[in-house]
Amino acid sequence: MRQSTNPTHVSLAAVLQIRDGALQALLWQRAREPFLGAWSLPGGYLERGETLERSIRTHLAAKVDVREVAHLEQLETLSEPARHPQEWQVATAYLGLVPTGVDPELPADTAWHPFSRLPELAFDHREITLAGRERLRAKLSYTNIGFALAPAEFTISELRELYAAALGHDISATNLQRVLLRRGVIEATGERRAPGRGGGRPAAVFRFRARRLEVTDEFAVLRPPANK
Repeated sequence: MRQSTNPTHVSLAAVLQIRDGALQALLWQRAREPFLGAWSLPGGYLERGETLERSIRTHLAAKVDVREVAHLEQLETLSEPARHPQEWQVATAYLGLVPTGVDPELPADTAWHPFSRLPELAFDHREITLAGRERLRAKLSYTNIGFALAPAEFTISELRELYAAALGHDISATNLQRVLLRRGVIEATGERRAPGRGGGRPAAVFRFRARRLEVTDEFAVLRPPANK
């Protein structure tokens, strides 16, 4: 147990990815008390001379072997004195996004978990994980953050599946294409992808115009379809 008149400071990350058609969070099992063996968010102590972003990137690379985070942003800082049962600890949480198709080589104590089946989490990590999902969902409406979920090139059908998985509701591929093209978020590559076994016409291939975060429409909201 760390004893100090000042709080310790940890960096944590809610790392999310669309896997097998579902939004999933990266969790690891704690190797010590408190909550020995419980699932938790990856992270660790902020060390002398480190920035918070350097701290969380170092922990992700060293502890769970995740280096290919396409987007990383500060999510929230938690300072409730009783959030840790053994010490006074401040936590700064980040949201990290890994593009679909990237498959980090994880250690045995680390695994992806769909939001529909999240296990019990240590400390306040469940609330942080859910806050990360809500931040992602909000930014899918008014920014180009979809670039951090998608591969470098994709069809509109593939992009629609990623947006639907992240948002938790179905959306129209036609509407998605119209909105993202009108805002200048995506552009056609000029290539076409051959149809699958079901036949049909070759599908146009698109890419995001920028692969860094940009606000595209600060008042936009991607809403669930109206009940019929």
